[in-house]
Amino acid sequence: MSTTDHTTAPTGFSAVHDGPVLRVTITNPKRKNAIDYDTMVGLGDTFLAAAADSSVRAIVLTGEGGDFCTGADLSATAAEAQRGITPAMTMDSASRLVRAIVDSPVPVVARVRGAAAGIGVALALAADLTYAADDSYLLLAFVNIGLMPDGGAAAMVAAAAGRPLAAEMALLGERLPATEAAGHGLLTRALPADELDVKVEAVAAKLASGPRRALELTKRALNQAALASLDTALAAEKSGQIELLQSADFMEGATAMLQKRKAVFS
Repeated sequence: MSTTDHTTAPTGFSAVHDGPVLRVTITNPKRKNAIDYDTMVGLGDTFLAAAADSSVRAIVLTGEGGDFCTGADLSATAAEAQRGITPAMTMDSASRLVRAIVDSPVPVVARVRGAAAGIGVALALAADLTYAADDSYLLLAFVNIGLMPDGGAAAMVAAAAGRPLAAEMALLGERLPATEAAGHGLLTRALPADELDVKVEAVAAKLASGPRRALELTKRALNQAALASLDTALAAEKSGQIELLQSADFMEGATAMLQKRKAVFS
């Protein structure tokens, strides 16, 4: 089957048409697939373009190498600020990306290896079907750097698994192994690492040969039932995160993370 490179950003991710399947891969393995502002915008553009492309019948989202996505690339924050990228712009780009995945008219399959952290959790849970290696994990690490969850992550955890687990993940900022996440209903399935690709490929192929309009309407109905409060959550996150991104605690948390030391919050 022929493939056509359809990359929409010079760095950070690739999008390749593989017949009716669009394969979107975050390509920053040296930073464990952390994403910067430009990558978030480019990914959002890609999902929106795919929505208007009738040749796309399914989308597979993954990360290059051993991790899915470890959240925002804090090493890019200073340079982005110098370019005039504001916290509001960052939040809008994250919300736009998550919304584009949720609203995609074709099913999105997330393939998770290693870490899905920060906005990476939101991207994994925004997909319709999420398959993870059993040695991978989810981590809402925001509180560890003085922030709050964004990308609708906490809302999607609560919708799938309930408020108690969402509170534990968001307030404690600890890893949730994929096997436990699957047990709570956050993942479609956790699989042995050597079985993950076979499963994802089989699912993508079945979706790509399915009735596109029926799948679209089914997906829409499921999301209306389960994610009716997503826009409200995204708005609340934007307001809170804009404040926190300008706080001394975030500066301390981000610096401590980059310096690999424990943060001392006010």
